[in-house]
Amino acid sequence: MSRNDVRSVRRARRGRARSDRGSATVWVAMALAAIGIVFGGLLTMSRAVEARHRAGAAADLAALAAADHWMEGGPVACALAKKVARAQDARVTRCAVHGQISDVTAMSGTGPLEARARSRAGPAGPVGPRA
Repeated sequence: MSRNDVRSVRRARRGRARSDRGSATVWVAMALAAIGIVFGGLLTMSRAVEARHRAGAAADLAALAAADHWMEGGPVACALAKKVARAQDARVTRCAVHGQISDVTAMSGTGPLEARARSRAGPAGPVGPRA
């Protein structure tokens, strides 16, 4: 190899090195954006799960409260169920008391992360004249 050939090879290598300059910054930026997207998705999913659990717990507690006060009548039992659900950061969308059995539907969350849960409560054994 002549001296000119060595110089041209060195120039070509320097040109290539200069063209790669800053490419790590682009890769790091893309990796951080991907991590941010994944993290945002996980946060959204965890908020949806939280809303579902909150609605389920509120529906269970509200149904138990309504079933405990069935003798006072449906409106009084449902008013108590709504109060219990509000304490759980949820709202009762449906409440029905049929004899000793209460049926409550509660909702929690807002917008696309809104969750609904239904719960029934009453005596452990059979209810009615055959009991």
